[in-house]
Parts: sequence; C-alpha cells; structure tokens
Amino acid sequence: MLAFHNMADAFACPVRSKNRFGETPFDILSDFLNNLNNINKDYLDSLPEWSGTFKQKKVVEFIFLITQELKLDPSVGYHAIELLQRFMVKHVADMLANIPIQSVAINKAKSYGDLIFDNLKDKFPLILFSCVQLASKLFLHCHMIDASTAVQFLHSLGLSVSKQTLLDSELMVFKGVEYRLNVLNSLTYMEVILEVLGHNEPSMPVEHLYHICHNVLQYVTLNQTTIYESLLRSVSQCVSPSREQRENFVTVTEDRMLLGVCVIAVATYILCFKKWNQVVGELSHITGISRRNIADFAQVIIVHILDTSSSAA
Repeated sequence: MLAFHNMADAFACPVRSKNRFGETPFDILSDFLNNLNNINKDYLDSLPEWSGTFKQKKVVEFIFLITQELKLDPSVGYHAIELLQRFMVKHVADMLANIPIQSVAINKAKSYGDLIFDNLKDKFPLILFSCVQLASKLFLHCHMIDASTAVQFLHSLGLSVSKQTLLDSELMVFKGVEYRLNVLNSLTYMEVILEVLGHNEPSMPVEHLYHICHNVLQYVTLNQTTIYESLLRSVSQCVSPSREQRENFVTVTEDRMLLGVCVIAVATYILCFKKWNQVVGELSHITGISRRNIADFAQVIIVHILDTSSSAA
C-alpha cells in the first residue's frame, strides 16, 4: 500500500493544461475520435520498416529536455518524436538505396548499418532539433523557436552551427517528411479519449486525471522499450520471443489508440482505484479495444511504475 501512495504522489504533480474539458460539442468530438481511429488503423495496416526504431529512451529524453528548456508546450515534444521517426525511416531507406556497391566492398569490415551510422552520427543532433523546430510552428498556443534562440541554444550544447546551416537542416527534414507536418501523436489520442470519457462519465474528475495522464504518458514514452518488451513476453508467454513474434508485435508498439487508452486506465488506477473496472469498461466501449487488452497493458505499466518507485525509495 505504501508503494501505491508513493506512486500517486509521484504522478500527481501539476502539469499546465490548455484543455478545457466539456466545451467541445459531442457530435464533433465523436467525429474526431472516429477519424483518429481510422487514421490509426490505416497507419497500422501499412507500417514502414524500422517503425519505432528511433524512439529510444535517450532520443526521447533529449527531445523532452529541449522542449522543457525552451519552455515549449509538451505537445511539441510528442509531435517532434513522430516527425523524427517519420523522417529517419525515409532518410535511412534512401541512404541504403544509395550506398555504392564499391563502398561496401572497400569497407568489408563494416555493415550497411555501420556505414549509415558513420554518416549520420554528426548530423543527428541537428536533425532532431529541426524536428522540434518544425513541431513548434504547428501550435498557435506555443511560441516558435526563432533562429537566434535556436543557434544560441545549440551553442550551449556544444554544437557550433550557423543560421544558414540550421535553415538547411530544417528544409531537409521538411522535404523528408514530404511537407506533411500534421502527424498525429499519442498525446492527441489520450486527450480526445479522455474528453469522450468525461462526456460519457460526468462523475469522473477528468481535469485531475489529465494531469496524471500527462505524467504517465511521459513515463511510458521514455521507457517504452522496456515496457513493451515486458508486454511482449507476457502476451507471448515466452522469455525470448522469436524474430517473427517481434515483427508482428510492432502493430502493438505503434498503436496510438491502445497507448492512449491504457495511459488513462493507469491514471485512473492511481487517482481513483474504486472506479477502475467502470472506467476500463467505458474505455473499451469508446474504442472497441477489449477489456482484457486494456487491463493487461495497464498492469504491465503499473508494475514498471511500482518498480521504479521502489528503486527510487
């Protein structure tokens, strides 16, 4: 019980919210949720190779720290993560296609991956920052990062770049994502589902729940490699899942709807455990995801949070 109270304290810290729950007409909200669901299904049906590869903890942590340091809205960070993933998948695919055969023959000791890494390692921090820059330009409630601030910030990190270099990198990423910046992220899914939950269950303190959801989502996003690994082992009932099982499981790791639902379920467990079953049932009704799948994933997240709280104590 002590661990549960520690967990509640850890995730109850206030987060600035731009949301005002209950103001959106339900018919608009319902249409928006249906649209999100269709987009999510289409995305999962055509997942590109290497999906999720560029969402490791250090990369996500760096993005979150940049948004925090520059006082950007949290939504910018989640958006930048998705832009980076989309750009890097295409960029790496293009690089693989353009590696000269003679270059590989000369560097027999190196794999294709090594060659690509050598080419990217110096550019990657600037590419990552460019994704944050582009994401900041999509949110009217959030100030954009001007060139002077960007150059000064990068200099503080030991990266000496000019405004022109910064612009070139931003344009490269912009072209790489085919000029489509309005990608959807896990925070959007969580917010919309929570809004629908508040409409269907007026007794739920969704504004308080929202603060905890933010922290749970950030925790899962930072630790997604270990959390999804635990979920895969639990689902497959195998300590060492096969390559085929891992490849098939990508549709779970990239499912934004599932993540948004389970984050809300975990936050409910923390804030008002007595309503857990009721909320899980309603979340299942809202999204069509089974109670069992929601409960299984939520329990894996809760175990990781408890382990983290115990280690920190």
